[in-house]
Amino acid sequence: MLSAAWQHAWSLALALLDSAQGIVALVSVVLAGALVLAATFVRTMIPLRWLAVGSNVAFLVYAALAPSLQLLVLHLLLLPINLWRVAEMVRLTRRVKAAAAASDVSGLWLRPYMRSRRRPKGHVLFRQGEVADHLYLLASGRVELEEIGVAIEPGRVFGEIAFFSPDHRRTFTARCVTPCQVLSIDETTVRQLYHQNPQFGFELVGLVAGRLSADVQRLERKLRDDAAAAAAPSA
Repeated sequence: MLSAAWQHAWSLALALLDSAQGIVALVSVVLAGALVLAATFVRTMIPLRWLAVGSNVAFLVYAALAPSLQLLVLHLLLLPINLWRVAEMVRLTRRVKAAAAASDVSGLWLRPYMRSRRRPKGHVLFRQGEVADHLYLLASGRVELEEIGVAIEPGRVFGEIAFFSPDHRRTFTARCVTPCQVLSIDETTVRQLYHQNPQFGFELVGLVAGRLSADVQRLERKLRDDAAAAAAPSA
């Protein structure tokens, strides 16, 4: 059966070589196959999508010249999907690069991938010790990290550090001090975006590093203030 398939393919190739149109069709299908094969070696999403777009176009040329109605319809459907996915990934890359260039650690570039919820005053977003499955961006209102008394202002991302901790546990409790509009993104989506666009991962790591640096500075200030307070009576 395999030999029969090869014979059929060989006969078809020879038939296509009889005309200029057939030669173009044959070159197109060979190019499409080469692009599909190359895509299996690509690890990042944007080059993979561009290879898919190229193979769609090559298959369309072949399907129009061969002709093959089924193949034509299939790749007419796949081409806009792949173009849309390329455009989406390019937009994400531009937002990430703009955030990096501006040293933006607010995380607003994540907003298009997040879901919005309104929460009443007193609502607990997460508690200390819970397993982290979302990170958050405060769109409006005020959220407090209870254990350290730190207020989260609108436009800030929070809850992301637990994603990278060994046990995935929350270190603080986050409570809405006022009615809030909170955006969230789940860990699965974050991982998908990371694998689709490595630059997204670098920017997210930068966001976490910036937050950890701010925490260290806050702790150093507190230690200095406590030391100054302890030394004041003896002076």
